[in-house]
Amino acid sequence: MLSLNRTLHIERLGPRGEGLAPGPDGEIAAPYALPGETIVAEVDGRRARLVEVTAPSRDRIAPICRLFGACGGCAVQTLRHDAYVRWKEGLLADALRRAGLAAPREPLLDAHGQGRRRATFHARATPAGLQVGFMAARSHEIVDVDACPILAPGLADAPHAAHVIARQLAAGGKPLDILVTQTLDGLDVDLRGHGPLNEDETRRLVAAALRLDLARLSNHGVVVAQARAPRVRHGEIDAAIAPGAFLQATQAGEDALTGEAVAALRNARRVADLFCGGGAFSLRLARFSSVRALDYEEAPLKALASAARENGLRAVKVEARDLFRRPLSAQELSEFDGLVFDPPRAGALEQARAVAASQIPVVVAVSCNAETFARDAAILTAGGYEIEKILPVDQFRYSPHLEIVARFRRPRKKKARRLLG
Repeated sequence: MLSLNRTLHIERLGPRGEGLAPGPDGEIAAPYALPGETIVAEVDGRRARLVEVTAPSRDRIAPICRLFGACGGCAVQTLRHDAYVRWKEGLLADALRRAGLAAPREPLLDAHGQGRRRATFHARATPAGLQVGFMAARSHEIVDVDACPILAPGLADAPHAAHVIARQLAAGGKPLDILVTQTLDGLDVDLRGHGPLNEDETRRLVAAALRLDLARLSNHGVVVAQARAPRVRHGEIDAAIAPGAFLQATQAGEDALTGEAVAALRNARRVADLFCGGGAFSLRLARFSSVRALDYEEAPLKALASAARENGLRAVKVEARDLFRRPLSAQELSEFDGLVFDPPRAGALEQARAVAASQIPVVVAVSCNAETFARDAAILTAGGYEIEKILPVDQFRYSPHLEIVARFRRPRKKKARRLLG
């Protein structure tokens, strides 16, 4: 039952960026409240809606966006920078502690750079009209967005483009996700949720893509219109990308993560790049190593192979393989003297176990999830690896997401401990 005007005392900031207050049945989560504050909130079970801050924190500052508090894209714009850094570093520290790892960590690296280079807009037809924007916090409601201060300058026209494209398909009444990526050749847009297009929908979308001067417009990965082949920069290489392909959130983030991998693996002659995507790591590593790049989706692999071929990187070999169902075994890994793996948020449990049973001298692990990173890191250390470096990378400014890159090394002539179950 909803309780109005209940007073809460916020004790800490949770892993989702919500203020947490003690309650009769456990902690109550209050989005946009900060540690040390006294607030008035509407409470429903263990969820609260902030009504008023009656005693603000000394760390509270003004948000940079007028939509903060309505739009769910950012969680902590009102937290002073030094407290924000401590919170983000604490997300990694807490995950490592829960996994039983007492490993040294580098300070948080700010990799926001010029801002996010990709964003997903949601479009829904409602009785009040078409809504296009970002989701509200913990809700399916859409907050209409015409500008976003955390996006890179190259995405300045993305909200307008999303509105125009959504209007072309609004009559179908289907929820639509519009992924917009900044590329060297303009905006690359991939639509999800609509399903196959009919002739009239295709015609309208082609006309809209031309008016908006999009580099490319795709529907579920199938090209609808293309004026220019979209490319992104991986180090010194400009590489084409597949429609809707994974890309690190910021260019600065990609450069930081790949820079760590290059520094760790520079002396490796044979490198495996697992969950390689479009080749952000492979294309850099191939300058001095032979690289075997593996991932599940074939379109990004084709783009990687093409970029390697066009740039004379004959040492890159790509392979389509589901590493969740068929991880490389310890025996298969024996041909490599260096490895980098960058799995999705779920981590790479079985692949980590196989790596831990291998004898690869140097392993670089990249993750966007502190919990699954800590789990996989514990598996590697139980297999005899030592953690040389853990670097938290903040390319998701104002959000609870954190990128992590770590270096593991197998000591010479040291017997491995029994692997974790």
